[in-house]
Amino acid sequence: MAVITLKNGQVVEGSVNQRLVLALMENDVDILHRCGGNARCTTCRVRFIEGEPERMTQAEKDRLEARGLLGEARLSCQILCNHDMKIEVLQTLAGSDLEDAGPRPADNITPEPVWIKRP
Repeated sequence: MAVITLKNGQVVEGSVNQRLVLALMENDVDILHRCGGNARCTTCRVRFIEGEPERMTQAEKDRLEARGLLGEARLSCQILCNHDMKIEVLQTLAGSDLEDAGPRPADNITPEPVWIKRP
């Protein structure tokens, strides 16, 4: 299990190698995921306070670069729960004018991950 501590002090657990976005959703943490976890929309953004992974998927890097967010945020749909971390959720359903957070992401990272070292 990975212990995920939120900026507000809430603590949730994620199964080893579970997608972070799913661990948050399954523990009733309010987080957007409009594209269904495919590294396209960047609504599942989190900011790491502690425990940022040293690697990322090429899809995450490409999307964050395209949006000018590389180094400022990470995509929870592209992160695995394989260690403890402290994060801040940056986009929530409550803070939006949307009716739902988005479709449930698949259990495995999509698109198929190509792992690279985080810049």
